[in-house]
Amino acid sequence: MLKFENVFKRYSGTNDVLKNVSFHLRRGEIAFLTGHSGAGKSTLLKLIGLMERTTRGEIILDGQSYTAVKERHVPYIRRKMGFIYQDYKLLQDRTVFDNVALPLVIEGYGHQEVARRVRAALDKVGLLGKEKHFPLGLSGGEQQRVGIARAVVNKPPFIIADEPTGNLDPELSAEIMMLFEQFQNVGVTILIASHDISLIERMRHRVLRLDHGQLAAN
Repeated sequence: MLKFENVFKRYSGTNDVLKNVSFHLRRGEIAFLTGHSGAGKSTLLKLIGLMERTTRGEIILDGQSYTAVKERHVPYIRRKMGFIYQDYKLLQDRTVFDNVALPLVIEGYGHQEVARRVRAALDKVGLLGKEKHFPLGLSGGEQQRVGIARAVVNKPPFIIADEPTGNLDPELSAEIMMLFEQFQNVGVTILIASHDISLIERMRHRVLRLDHGQLAAN
């Protein structure tokens, strides 16, 4: 599903932020990405999301190499991904329905299809019936569920979750991880960046650990 092959990343005036990183995530696999502050986690996620480009090496997502992807085609690659963030990144002046619908509206889906998919996504995360609520009226756990629904509403095969439980207590964190495992069961590949060692150990999924830009565990 996702391959990194001998990937290097260097910013102007710096040493290599990522050094010869290689790994392969299979379809339907959950993996954690961890490491000390400055290890290169954010850079690695940006490379996957095509917010940055590799200095050397190759990234392949769902059989498509990033090497020859032109800027105008980047949005089409990103449609294969769902993004989940620690701070939710919800539009506070829009309802839950509108927040979840946003990716579908951007892609040009019709109103009936948007409504059907949004309700299905909210049902999956246990928020069906809160379509008309605004984010500020929801708990932190509920806001993260809205973020997850938005990430999966267009049924991407790959999800990037950047510290998705960083603002949640252990019980809510466990609930979010159970949701991820439900998506895994239908073939979605999920990469979760996290500093929460206890959560990582408890979940018993594969761990990719970066140490000063190099992959120390694979």
